[in-house]
Amino acid sequence: METSLPEKIAGEITLSDNPGKTLRKWREELRISQKEVATHLEMSPSVISDYESGRRRSPGIRTIRKMVEALLEIDRISGRGVAKKFMVDLHEAIPSMAEFLEPVHVSEFLAVIEGRSLTPFDPDKRQIHGYTVIDSLRAIATLDASDYPRVYGWSTERALLFTGVKYGRSPMVAVRTHFLKPAMVVYVQPENVDELALKLAELENLILVRTELPPVRLIDRLEDLTRRVNVSGSKGSR
Repeated sequence: METSLPEKIAGEITLSDNPGKTLRKWREELRISQKEVATHLEMSPSVISDYESGRRRSPGIRTIRKMVEALLEIDRISGRGVAKKFMVDLHEAIPSMAEFLEPVHVSEFLAVIEGRSLTPFDPDKRQIHGYTVIDSLRAIATLDASDYPRVYGWSTERALLFTGVKYGRSPMVAVRTHFLKPAMVVYVQPENVDELALKLAELENLILVRTELPPVRLIDRLEDLTRRVNVSGSKGSR
């Protein structure tokens, strides 16, 4: 299974300390001019220039998505094929991940995964912008520090769902020690949940959830949610 190149590029832009500079880097890597991007998006080249130089406020997720898709579409139409060299395999420890064009309320997300929150939260203040399913056993054996940012895709405001969890201590320790934090951590069919995991989740202001759905069924539901949200979101953006 391959990581979507748009996710790779957009994730790097979103998590960058200087999104405009990172956007320019990718445009230049793909050998595309500001004018080509502007023409494709039907906007002024000065707007692209302002984003890249930092004169304009950093673009939101929807704008980043449009720009990234424009870069790859221009590359495809032109026949240059530069983007192919940047294709990377989705790590075997990540069987499924996706981004939502429109944020999903926590209550809706919990209903989809039949999840039960183990920590208190304000449903009006938290939304989910995507999800990543992580095979805990494979992650321990194969993931390293350089892989970690890939777990977050386009946004850290996402749910990390861990399969193969016994007590949940290790995933929360990993989250605690890294500067990137998700909005929600979900344990899939855990044997039990360690008290330390609960304490760490509360310290990090994370929503800690457990679900008894089998991994295959869980992924099917998440992918169905993604299709529903993104079809609705794409219609609303026109």
